[in-house]
Amino acid sequence: MTGGEKAIAEHEQNKRGEMIAICGAKGGNGRTTLAVNLAVALAKKNSKNPTCILDADFQFGDVGLALDIHSTFTIKDVMDGIDTLDNLTLSSYLIRHNSGVKVLAAPERPEHADLVLPNGLDKVCDMLLSQHDYVIVDTPAGFSDKTLQIIEKADSVFMVTTLEIAAIKSTKLMLETLVLLGLREKVRVVVNRSTMDSMVKASDIPDFLGEDMPFYVPNDYDVVSQSLNNGIPFVLKNGKSEVSKEVCKIAEQLISRRQISVFKPKHASFIQSIIQRTIGGNTSFF
Repeated sequence: MTGGEKAIAEHEQNKRGEMIAICGAKGGNGRTTLAVNLAVALAKKNSKNPTCILDADFQFGDVGLALDIHSTFTIKDVMDGIDTLDNLTLSSYLIRHNSGVKVLAAPERPEHADLVLPNGLDKVCDMLLSQHDYVIVDTPAGFSDKTLQIIEKADSVFMVTTLEIAAIKSTKLMLETLVLLGLREKVRVVVNRSTMDSMVKASDIPDFLGEDMPFYVPNDYDVVSQSLNNGIPFVLKNGKSEVSKEVCKIAEQLISRRQISVFKPKHASFIQSIIQRTIGGNTSFF
């Protein structure tokens, strides 16, 4: 093997997919809808290495419902065998949607969320990233230890909000906390239902949230609600709708700027130490 061939082989071995965390301060803001449709849009444009969704709402995940799939296995099963887990075994736990997207489902029971331990979650994320160009992680509303772990590990974080005053207030607090944690630079704000009637205008969001270039996803209640009820992502069934076009634009931006990078793990204590200094050692945020 020549030096150039060896360098290419090492690069291929060490290359890592891109992890995109979908977060939000309030429930019902469309995080799961964005996660599912963004994953499908990425899969449509990048079919070589299928996109994967990790449903990290470990208590009440709805990714399966949004895709109309029933998973035989969940991340609980993965955690049961985490010590001997390899890529082949992990792949067998994923369910493939007809769009090409693969899903690692959340546990079936809320109490099983406690079985997802930090070291195991970290290992699963790394293995998924080694097999897929994109790993979309759908997180629950607000902060938790596991959500913070995912945000720190992610390459990009999409913070979903709406034009409702309560949502903007909570989003602002969440963004300010991420500033304290040194994680704000990887966050992009996504204004969902940006054309809805509200006292707050979409054009006010950059000033309110300190976000120069938010993504705006328009309001289309009929298309989105039908998509959720049928379990068919609207980027598949209603590809010409404005809401689909905007999600596809986000996917196109992700693909256009993608650069293969080698994963360099950070110190596990970084988040914990910052949180302890910030809120007196309480890492729950609830």
